[in-house]
Amino acid sequence: MNPGDLSWEPMKELGHLRVYPRTNTDEVVARSADADVLVINKIKITENLLDSLPRLKFICVSATGYNVVDMQAACKHGVIVSNVPSYSTASVAQSVFAHLLNVTNRVDAYATQNRQGMWSESPDFTYLNLPCTELSGKVIGIVGLGHIGRAVSSIAISLGMKVWAYTSKRKEDLPDGVEKKSLDELFAGADVVSLHCPQTQETFGMVNRKRLAQMKPTSILINTARGGLIDESAVAEALKYGTISAFCADVLYEEPPKSDNPLLNLENAYITPHIAWATREARERLMAVCVKNVDAFIKGKPINVVS
Repeated sequence: MNPGDLSWEPMKELGHLRVYPRTNTDEVVARSADADVLVINKIKITENLLDSLPRLKFICVSATGYNVVDMQAACKHGVIVSNVPSYSTASVAQSVFAHLLNVTNRVDAYATQNRQGMWSESPDFTYLNLPCTELSGKVIGIVGLGHIGRAVSSIAISLGMKVWAYTSKRKEDLPDGVEKKSLDELFAGADVVSLHCPQTQETFGMVNRKRLAQMKPTSILINTARGGLIDESAVAEALKYGTISAFCADVLYEEPPKSDNPLLNLENAYITPHIAWATREARERLMAVCVKNVDAFIKGKPINVVS
């Protein structure tokens, strides 16, 4: 949330604040023993940990997902848990199209060639050695139509794309221009598939060899949701053998990934290091809501409660 470019002052005004940029598992109890409130991100709060923190009353997860907290144990110990919903919707939706436009317009590839002097050596005013694709009229299939999925659908419609969605929402409740499809229909017919669903037991590894085999060889797969939705070896194989044309992702199953992850060195895999959420504007919103969550708890009227 704050690698050093934001201020902790608003949080300091609420009480005695200690900030630890990184905390190992074996350091949590010592660092939290006298805390009434914890603001956390990736630290796992287990029942054993809560047993060791009898003073703790409130946990603010500085993220939308709160699966790092054992919610049953938190309730048992009377610890209230809040999260920060929807702070990065615009930033993640923007990242989806940064990836997509990079692939369809070959932005990075052409910029790299220009640095190598290719355009300067061209006999024509246009140096065109890589095909570019127009998105207008193409079909984007969105898996999960929550806040981010809806934002992606809105941008896609403004670009002239047809939008299909796999969602639990009723057809009558979908935004204008969004057509409800089954998962099989979506993967088989879409030119672009963008994942925006939570990672659950049902969705873990949902994009596997069988699902990839349904897709068009010209299709683009985008994942800015959770790394576990993807069978990475199956996607690497699909890219290698032309089952799909490109894979764009801001998340991987293991983060940071091992250097031998097969997706990292494929020319048609475009991987960013989990930065879609991390624009300064999104982090400022995240910080502001964390402060509001803690302030509301102190005042006895907690908000954004998920416990």
